[in-house]
Amino acid sequence: MAALAVGTTLLSACGSGGSSDGGAPASAAPKPGGTLTFAVGSDIGCVDPQQVGSNDTVYSTRQLVDSLTDQDPDTGKIVPWLARSWEISADAKSFTFHLKPGVTFSDGTPLTAQVVKDNFEAIPKLGALAQLGAGYLGGYAGSKVIDDQTIEIDFQQSNAQFLQATSTFSLGIVSEASVKKTPQARCSDGVIGSGPFVLSKYVPSQSISLTKRTGYTWGSSLFTKSGDAYLDALEFKVVPEAGVRTSSLQSGQVDAIGAVAQADEAALEGSGAQLQARANPGVPFGLSFNNSKAPYTDPNVRKAIGLAIDRQQIVDTVFPTGTKPATSILSHTTPSYVDLSSSLTFDKAKAGSLLDAAGWKLGADGIRQKDGAPLSLTITWFANAATNQPAMELVQQQLKAVGVQVELKQLQIAQITQILTGADFDVLWGNLTRADPDILRSQYSTKGLNAYKIPVTELDTVLAQQAAEPDATKRAALVERAQRLVVDNAYVVPVVELETELGVGKNVHDLKFEASSRIQLHDTWKS
Repeated sequence: MAALAVGTTLLSACGSGGSSDGGAPASAAPKPGGTLTFAVGSDIGCVDPQQVGSNDTVYSTRQLVDSLTDQDPDTGKIVPWLARSWEISADAKSFTFHLKPGVTFSDGTPLTAQVVKDNFEAIPKLGALAQLGAGYLGGYAGSKVIDDQTIEIDFQQSNAQFLQATSTFSLGIVSEASVKKTPQARCSDGVIGSGPFVLSKYVPSQSISLTKRTGYTWGSSLFTKSGDAYLDALEFKVVPEAGVRTSSLQSGQVDAIGAVAQADEAALEGSGAQLQARANPGVPFGLSFNNSKAPYTDPNVRKAIGLAIDRQQIVDTVFPTGTKPATSILSHTTPSYVDLSSSLTFDKAKAGSLLDAAGWKLGADGIRQKDGAPLSLTITWFANAATNQPAMELVQQQLKAVGVQVELKQLQIAQITQILTGADFDVLWGNLTRADPDILRSQYSTKGLNAYKIPVTELDTVLAQQAAEPDATKRAALVERAQRLVVDNAYVVPVVELETELGVGKNVHDLKFEASSRIQLHDTWKS
């Protein structure tokens, strides 16, 4: 990172932004009005963007808040949003932001440096649901209000990842009134933001309704349209069944759907719907072990399970067209990704040999045993994506082929925090999206939640060093080391990268992905 950065900072290319083209002629002008109805598969049970992480909920709550900066999905460049410019100290310990004048929250109160300070001091106190934002603010030393429009944010050590973090929904800015509410009230009642839409109604597990904010003149520098959004309203309906979501889009009952599965692609294209896809940066879908529970304390058992996974078969059978097998603990669109595919191969024979060496011998029923106990594990997964169940069933078959008995445990995504904080699992299936490699620290440092009970090792040191390293080349080398440590020790078995695929009606235009492959609806319109 440069010693001084004003206005923009180039991070790394993160893939294609992409947007829906719709069926309008090239000469058709965007028109305002209408309601966009979007069907998602789940509801995490919270409508505070600082406390959510599931894509299905982020799609809606992202529209409520603005961030200090934005990140270009095509180049990775950090560009102005609520902050018109900024400076970073040479040691990346101090970040000074100059706010745009005239910004207000939907309750009419102004955006000031004091409000930003109060947000950043409140986020680490929100609890387990806000672990993403709290991680981004690790080492926070305090903020200085220089004047109403200028704030200096200081850290105890160099914090190379922080500028990109200011572009995320997790650090989206809410009003002073929202800051003062309890975490539970913020989840159930929502928050007051400065974004292009305002929460009008939330019915848990059913719908999230938003209306257009009028007088909105401070949009991201990446927005095509100045001023108010085109759409009058957004309606996010929770439709757990993938087939029902697909048929609803085909019939015109909804305008867009999330989490399109491979099996539904042909039917959607045949009905004239658009398929819009973008690879998510961050940690790919994988099997995360509870490293404190036997037999996952044995690295040979963890490695054998990884060797028994045929990633390409899972991709080809289950996931949307264009999906890639995982080739590291970071997806290939993440800055500083390193290809470790040679360490993530499919080798049944070697898997069997490792299990034999660990004392797990094949029994007459085809299941391995040791000291009279079967080699049995439970994989916990969440019903928030159509691909999860078929992927898990295929993993179950692949592991049985090497003598591992697998039970599948389905939960609702609203239960994820309880599972993570209580470490109440054998193996967990999931992923996490962020367009910065510091996602590894959020997930695998023992200094944080450490949901996967990884032991204290060199990995902690490397993760802390990469977060603090202001030199881009040196930081990339540390990120590479961190990836190798996670993969070589098989704390997690990366399986498949997340390719976010949406089904979009032909009358919907300019529905755009942002840098983390979530959606931005300010520029979206209907014909």
